[in-house]
Amino acid sequence: MKNEPLYQMACPIARSLGRVGDGWSMLIMRDALAGFTRFDEFQKNSGVAPNILSRRLKELVEDGLLEKVCYSTTPMRFEYHLTPAGRDLRGVILALAEWGSTHFSPEGRQMQLVETATQRPVKPQLVDSENGQPLTSDKYQMVPGPAAAPIMHYRHDYLQKKRAGDSTLKFSPPVTEKQP
Repeated sequence: MKNEPLYQMACPIARSLGRVGDGWSMLIMRDALAGFTRFDEFQKNSGVAPNILSRRLKELVEDGLLEKVCYSTTPMRFEYHLTPAGRDLRGVILALAEWGSTHFSPEGRQMQLVETATQRPVKPQLVDSENGQPLTSDKYQMVPGPAAAPIMHYRHDYLQKKRAGDSTLKFSPPVTEKQP
């Protein structure tokens, strides 16, 4: 279900969650990335109610993550194929699977990422594409980008001062701006 307030915020994380932040949408994208393309496949694999699945597929198509493609005209049937934006969600899904396996699977891994050729288990990790270094919080941070809204600059400046030890600060973002 689209979350319109998130959908319209300045923050790219909020905008992304506005599109795929509910559980069913993420499970549909997980399944599409695994290779499922048809309504009945999505429904049977995830157990989502058909009316909810219809709504989520429609929204994922509208948001450009999936493309609806006719595969039969008699009767009319459709498949849902990943778009480039949908395929780009793969790293997020892999990271979420690793996080869930690490913190919420006391019984052990239900699924694991492996190197296809050798079946060697691997752990996904975000790295700097230029130097291959892990994106650790002590070496890398998010900062306002070239198109950042004023609220994003305010938030960043506030956090910089707080990290520097200013405990007198009160977070009071401009009220006229959309929140991050």
